[in-house]
Amino acid sequence: MDRLIRGYAGSQGHKVSVETMAEAESAEQDSAAATPRIEHQPLESGPGLARLQGDWSLLPLRGNFETLSAQAAGLWREGTAWDLRSLRRLDNAGAMMLWDAWGQRLPAQIDWLPEHQAMFAKLDLPKLPVPRRGRMPAGVTAFGRDLLLMAEHLVGATRLLGQLAIDCWQMLRRPGLISWRDISINIYRTGAQAMGITALVGFLVGVTLSYLTSRQLRLFGADIYVINILGLSVWRELGPLLAAILVAGRSGSAMTAQLGVMRVTQELDALSVMGISHTIRLVLPKIFALGVAMPLVALWTSCMVLAGGMVAARATLGLDYVQFLQGIPAAVPEANLWLGLGKAHVFGLLIAFVACHFGLRIKPNSESLAIGTTSSVVSSITVVIIADAAFAIIFQGLGI
Repeated sequence: MDRLIRGYAGSQGHKVSVETMAEAESAEQDSAAATPRIEHQPLESGPGLARLQGDWSLLPLRGNFETLSAQAAGLWREGTAWDLRSLRRLDNAGAMMLWDAWGQRLPAQIDWLPEHQAMFAKLDLPKLPVPRRGRMPAGVTAFGRDLLLMAEHLVGATRLLGQLAIDCWQMLRRPGLISWRDISINIYRTGAQAMGITALVGFLVGVTLSYLTSRQLRLFGADIYVINILGLSVWRELGPLLAAILVAGRSGSAMTAQLGVMRVTQELDALSVMGISHTIRLVLPKIFALGVAMPLVALWTSCMVLAGGMVAARATLGLDYVQFLQGIPAAVPEANLWLGLGKAHVFGLLIAFVACHFGLRIKPNSESLAIGTTSSVVSSITVVIIADAAFAIIFQGLGI
């Protein structure tokens, strides 16, 4: 019995070893057949026939790339005919190697399969003409590119302005569309929360302006006129402009960043899917809120500038606080106060409009968010200064 079992086990082990050897031989034959190679068959008439064998893909070619490339280039220069029908596999790496060896054009005689023809058709692309360098300097080209970008922004801003006009008409017909809560929140964020930074900057600017002015007036014995200079310049020009620049850097950038983050997180797309208008829900509340808050912020900033100027005038010229406060209403007409508040209202509308315009143009990536926020702040301040210059020209023409 034991001899029978040992004989059976031995026969089974021999059978397994035979099968393993057969598999190894088969794998070795497959590996040999997959090796990329070129078989050159001389012909009685002509330079001969080059038949490609094996697997012409990236991994099998990496050890024989230079050898096969040189061999293929030599056969191609002799005018050899080519046969690709026996290839086991051909990928982009093998096709590109043959294409370069053939001088980037097909041989006169070639036999191949349809899939090979499609692969080489992608490589047989017409040579694109090398663009000639423009005669214009690089600065002129960059200036033209900036003009085109400005025109694109103007078109987008005009489109947004038209949409806002349509939405305002709809809100007048349907007052329920007005989001009073969003308007209130934006008034608090752009107005009340901006009082600290505007007060600090305004006070320091007032101290600096009063100190420099008083030094010049003391030379001519006109110390008392520091009240006239500070009052007229602050209420009409400096206060609204300083407040607008601070709000543009603080609140305008926040509006752009908020809309940009909503674009990155696809919240704007979700609002569109739900049928909610971006301008009614997001843009108009910000514009209305900043249009209301900006005159109040400008008034607060002007008061802080005058407070700083009053402290500096007391320290440098010895002017009494009561004298300073009583001299401002006499030196500054009431119309200048309303002109300053009206300019501040327009500045607020412009800042919010520019901030929302850039916020809606942001693409869903972090780089666009950073560039859009920076461009929004710069553009807002630029628009405010241009508007202030336009007001100065208009008031000068009207004699105000």
